[in-house]
Amino acid sequence: MTTVGLDAAGASHAFDDASKRYVPPWRNPWRRPYVLASITWAYVLWSLVPVLISIQFSFNNSRSRSSWVGFTTDWYLGTNDPNSPANGASIAQDPALLRSLENSVTLAVMTTLLTVPIGTALALGLTRWRSRASTVSNGISLFPLVTPELVLGSALFLVFNTMYSSIPLGRPAMLLGHITFSISFILVIVRSRLVSIGPEFETAAQDLGATRIQAIRTVLLPMLVPAIFASAMITFAASLDDFVVSNFLYLDAKNITVPILLYSAVKAAPSPALNALATLLLLGTLAALLVTYLVLRLRRRGDGGSALDDLADIEM
Repeated sequence: MTTVGLDAAGASHAFDDASKRYVPPWRNPWRRPYVLASITWAYVLWSLVPVLISIQFSFNNSRSRSSWVGFTTDWYLGTNDPNSPANGASIAQDPALLRSLENSVTLAVMTTLLTVPIGTALALGLTRWRSRASTVSNGISLFPLVTPELVLGSALFLVFNTMYSSIPLGRPAMLLGHITFSISFILVIVRSRLVSIGPEFETAAQDLGATRIQAIRTVLLPMLVPAIFASAMITFAASLDDFVVSNFLYLDAKNITVPILLYSAVKAAPSPALNALATLLLLGTLAALLVTYLVLRLRRRGDGGSALDDLADIEM
């Protein structure tokens, strides 16, 4: 039998009751999980270090993406210095880079604005709809989430080319394709929140004289704000980073997005301008996270707790 004693700092000491001998830390079941913590931090470093290196070389005063020469912002802002390696090749001076960035952001914003209300309404309907057909509809609605993206992209390409030929390839087809695979994200998150809330609040509001629409608008929707914000954030990030579906539907160079441009440019002679472009996308995603956190924090003002509690309460 082994007994454990804890000192003031929380460190554990184990002794065998029979022999009174000290038990090594790796045999003590109450020790701190140093191995798991080490594996976790190793994974975090393995994931973040390549991203940080990529960001670093977006400020490199050279076309090299492996040798650091010096710091410069010319790959972002451009320069008129003929001796600068970024002259004419920066994001601000390259129309192709600017166009791809504009296409990615525009497509992600449009997808989010259209998908979130549609997905939220669909989640409300499927959650409150009680019949045998609702079970089938719930399963069908999640097909885009479990379907391989390559299969989904090729299927959408064939559909727009054969059945819905009135919808041209390019931004219209890309927008519909992004909405198709993004609705499942909204359904999973919002429906999980709806199930955890239950129908009692709506019933109580209707008992007090509210109509069904008023109960949804004044009671249910405010409680769904964390889930709606989280789903909007995920939808924006998924649309911004999508490559497969966009690659099937973009048609020509004027509709190219940043992931497609990065994939195409890697095969040629990439420059740090591509690192700068990827860094801007990363900053855009972080900005969306920050805005979401600030909005949730303002909503929780005076209620106690933190804005992170709202996101933590969401069941995936």
